[in-house]
Amino acid sequence: MARVVFLLVPQVHLLDLAGPAQVFSTAADLGYDYRLHYVADREIVPTVQGVPLVAALRWPELSRDDLVVVPGWRLRAHGPQGPVGPDDLRRLAEHHAGGGTVASVCAGAYALGRAGLLDGRRCTTHHDVQDELARRFPAARVVRDVLYVVDERVVTSAGIASGIDVALHLVATRHGPAAAAGIARALVVHSRRNGHEPQAGAMMRHRSHLSDAVHRVQDLIDHRFAEPLPLADLAAAGGVAERTLTRLFRRATGLTPLGYQQLLRVERAEHLIGHGSTVEAAARTVGFTDARMLRRLRSRANHSRSVPGSSRPASGTRPAATRAG
Repeated sequence: MARVVFLLVPQVHLLDLAGPAQVFSTAADLGYDYRLHYVADREIVPTVQGVPLVAALRWPELSRDDLVVVPGWRLRAHGPQGPVGPDDLRRLAEHHAGGGTVASVCAGAYALGRAGLLDGRRCTTHHDVQDELARRFPAARVVRDVLYVVDERVVTSAGIASGIDVALHLVATRHGPAAAAGIARALVVHSRRNGHEPQAGAMMRHRSHLSDAVHRVQDLIDHRFAEPLPLADLAAAGGVAERTLTRLFRRATGLTPLGYQQLLRVERAEHLIGHGSTVEAAARTVGFTDARMLRRLRSRANHSRSVPGSSRPASGTRPAATRAG
């Protein structure tokens, strides 16, 4: 059971809280083991939108598998520094030092900065307060005009709707892209965006089309991307002939079915490698028979990112603004 602890302050923005809370609540409804907690320095927490919230005064015991989220607050009420007290700042720092993940939405980044978690790390916040964040925390590397940034288990997001995006990203990194896609569909979210681009991981970047046959095939690939998937089986799932599927798939996504499957494999492998797996082990986990193909695809993606004017990674790997720690 993973805990998601939301640290609330007076004049918190409802959507900064409700967006990620809904993602993890839906994940729990779909069978993933999450338990949500809400803590504050008072039992009744007023919100910007006028709906009072009830919070616990004591933090639960946390492990490295748990996540702590700091939603944003109205800057006019407290200023960018916010009313997060020294005990809560210490808890944020200790949780991260113990191997846990901490995240912020909008002005919540200032709490992470005060806890010393932004020093030397890439981070972001709402565009209206990015300059102030950079001024207050000169050791932080503020990445501007992105939705979210992940750096060594410190996750910062721009705020409001981007809290949903970053929560879906965290689910995807823990449980795989199909889990995040299922939650996004349950929330009627059109697409899951990543930190750098308008749309996110490979699975969701290529879903903005209207072909039912291609969507059915993508559903199958999303859930079984680590398995061998013959074109004949995919065509049967789409209810079309093999040549027709290839033509429809390329028209809808710009990729072949195999190319789409490889994007999902590489994206998942990048996460595993970023969390300590060897390239060989990651390759086997995502379905490659050995590491040579994975190395080749990763090299191709790195080359694509280094070419001027190339705005989208060819392999679905994370751009620099969303490097996972």
